Amino acid sequence: MNAIETMDLTKKFGNLMAVDSVNIQVERGEIFGLLGPNGAGKSTIISMLCTILKPTSGTALVNGYDIVRQASLVRKSIGIVFQDPSVDDRLTGRENLEMHADLYGVPKSEMRSQIDKMLELVELSDRCNEFVRNYSSGMRRRLEIARGLVHTPKVLFLDEPTIGLDPQSREHIWSYIRELLKIEDITIILTTHYMEEADKLCKRVAIVDHGSIVAMDKPDSLKEKLGVETITVKTQNNNLYVEKIKETHIAKSVAIAGDEVKITLLNAHTILPLVVDIASRNGIKIESIYLQEPQLDDVFLHYTGKALREGSKELSGMGAIIRRQIK
Repeated sequence: MNAIETMDLTKKFGNLMAVDSVNIQVERGEIFGLLGPNGAGKSTIISMLCTILKPTSGTALVNGYDIVRQASLVRKSIGIVFQDPSVDDRLTGRENLEMHADLYGVPKSEMRSQIDKMLELVELSDRCNEFVRNYSSGMRRRLEIARGLVHTPKVLFLDEPTIGLDPQSREHIWSYIRELLKIEDITIILTTHYMEEADKLCKRVAIVDHGSIVAMDKPDSLKEKLGVETITVKTQNNNLYVEKIKETHIAKSVAIAGDEVKITLLNAHTILPLVVDIASRNGIKIESIYLQEPQLDDVFLHYTGKALREGSKELSGMGAIIRRQIK
């Protein structure tokens, strides 16, 4: 049985189609990435899976429970780390975890050992009795991850877990996420705008745009399907080299960028010898050459047609959706 399965999951806000008949299957024990521009619908999808929003039509199963008919059972079996900070900075780290564990009904006999286990996982054992207002942003995110895990959920939703963190803190969060899969029987749903993060962590990703899934597969498979690669060459006569490359019609595009020639083509790794041979046959000396394979950023841009949509009128993030419902 899958950890999550959606069946034509749909959500409308008035005339706005936020999520349009989405079908996703997430295997147990995998990290599944949900990617998309701002306002694409990914946070709305997660909010329905977490029972924060009710679907307009369709439904989904989370841990085998229907999100409409068995919402309370869904909520008991999931953990959520919101994009916006949500720990109480007037409490200590341990007090935050105790409050959350109590709300989720963790037995008193197990509470202390479970909290100690989570604090050790996120390396906050030595700071757990300090007020959260004295924590750095990275420490707060680690505490929020611990809080989302303290009741041993079967599915953990991470909404932009490393946003605003420095590279070192982000790397630490990645390490904790990887460690989770080793020690816990858990499935992780990750939303992120960091393509490198999704590429490193996720077994599979789905790219959402305009409320629909436009691509879904393993990151490497998506990059392979894109096919386009770039060969960057520096020669002693770039203008002549560009002319000779164009004559062969092997490239999708070729242009001079600074003091280098950028050649974009399909399956460049198989054509690399020909690119070198063209220079040799025309007496053009190559000073440097390297091949750049497609990145997940390239896949994202290919399917969405643009980088992140800044200034979207749509509220983004699960916390923002909660605020919208309250209003």
